[in-house]
Amino acid sequence: MRRRVLALILIYSIAAAAAATAAQIRAPRPPSNRPPAPKLEDGTPNLGSIIPNKGYWAPTQYQDYTAILTEPKEIPYQPWAAALAAERKASGSLYDPNGLCLPPGGPRLMTTPYPMEILQMPHQKRIVMIYEGATHIWRNIYMDGRPHPPAETLTPTWLGHSVGRWEGETLVIDVVGFNEGSWIDMGGKPHTSKLHVIERFTRTDLFTLHYEATIDDPGAYTGPWKLAFDVTWDPDGEIQEYICQENNRWGNRLADQPGKPANP
Repeated sequence: MRRRVLALILIYSIAAAAAATAAQIRAPRPPSNRPPAPKLEDGTPNLGSIIPNKGYWAPTQYQDYTAILTEPKEIPYQPWAAALAAERKASGSLYDPNGLCLPPGGPRLMTTPYPMEILQMPHQKRIVMIYEGATHIWRNIYMDGRPHPPAETLTPTWLGHSVGRWEGETLVIDVVGFNEGSWIDMGGKPHTSKLHVIERFTRTDLFTLHYEATIDDPGAYTGPWKLAFDVTWDPDGEIQEYICQENNRWGNRLADQPGKPANP
């Protein structure tokens, strides 16, 4: 029986990795002489297209965020969170909610290997981010200076409540109000409703978006931790329709699995 379970875990781990590889979009290699980051008419950094209806950001998938960790050098787990993350990873991430078409939240939105766009609306004082993958979802980032709603009135959601501001050339987004349904990464890092994420988006040139995120969850970790990576611009890309729920092989195979872990 043990051999059978281990074999199934191996099969599903390979299948998940193969699916991720097949889904990964590829942006063209940027030229060696890269144009500077564009600006909007008001002088604000332009994080989106310079030609109407052309171009998107092409994220790379990082299945385990230890590969992009900047500080500290190790994830500062609380014991229960370390045990749960290890259990999920050992299962081959079989019960990853993202594989079942449930939305990823926080930094995982930027490491799902499907195109995304950033739409800036200065007159409406908000920014909208749309994602082809990740169950085809979008984010509202309020840029009107509002605070987060009081904790007692804030309904936890998959993506949380986002407010943004500019710090020089960098868009800083503060996010709270997450529910506990998602995993931080495919490796199974958990979080609680105390999760607080600070994201920083900086377009360093036309083809490069530098992304940083600070993850602070006193319910699951002993201190904050940071990750960072670059995302590449595809000037010819156009977001297409993507329906995760249609022909979801991950979910179909999962339904055939004998048993289920106590803490999926």
